[in-house]
Amino acid sequence: MPTKRMKPTSPGRRHLIASTYEEITKKKPEKSLLAPIKKKGGRNHTGRITMKNRGGGNKRRYRIIDFKRNRDGIEATVIGIEYDPNRTCRIALLEYADGVRTYILAPRNVTDGTKVLSGEGADILPGNCLKLRNIPLGTLVHNVELQPGKGGQMVRSAGASAQVMAKEGNYVTLRLPSGEMRMVHADCKATIGEVGNAEHENEQLGKAGKNRGLGRKPHVRGVVMSPRDHPHGGGEAKSPVGRRKGPVDRWGNKALGVPTRKNKRTDRFIVRKRKSRK
Repeated sequence: MPTKRMKPTSPGRRHLIASTYEEITKKKPEKSLLAPIKKKGGRNHTGRITMKNRGGGNKRRYRIIDFKRNRDGIEATVIGIEYDPNRTCRIALLEYADGVRTYILAPRNVTDGTKVLSGEGADILPGNCLKLRNIPLGTLVHNVELQPGKGGQMVRSAGASAQVMAKEGNYVTLRLPSGEMRMVHADCKATIGEVGNAEHENEQLGKAGKNRGLGRKPHVRGVVMSPRDHPHGGGEAKSPVGRRKGPVDRWGNKALGVPTRKNKRTDRFIVRKRKSRK
């Protein structure tokens, strides 16, 4: 999935680096696997904005992805690689032997005609889905479940992969893309291989209008606001944050590198915390 730098024929294309979309083989989505997306503009059920800088954006429809991969023992064939506007990776359309069609996240090196299988009898090949207890050590996996049968929740973005590091009892230790070492129950499923479209990190939007198309509105810094709008605001001319306790968000909570994890119930599954940001 290489990228290409556009010729500077206009200011908006001068800094644009886009995907070549060479891997895409099917242009129109499967109608039976589409669902509507209602825009909320960052508002909750009461109509109040709870997430700033959201709104607008291009009209999209959701592609229903099979994160559970629970059709065990039935071989499927990849009949198309498609673009998904709702995620960074590509998606693959599968047709099972009994005629059922589903979408999955497209793994690296999986193309039209590739056969995939889920369940205990599946080989260790990209696109196949197995329980973690049946996957050898050192294997790269993605779309990892946190609870058996719930569906993949981790390692789903473009180019991501986790590595099976150890097995002990009913738990398997994975090294996640963040560097975190985490224990996951051995009955949880994972898909073999890396997620495709690894070159996504090299893309550049090139102009502000691209961000607006993604539904992202301009972000205003706290230091240029007034004191009533943000704790960093106020002061004469350009002023620093000027707080003894460090930077905060607009509600006074600590920000910029301070851990925000509060789920102590699952702390026991984390063997090593993720890499510190420097």
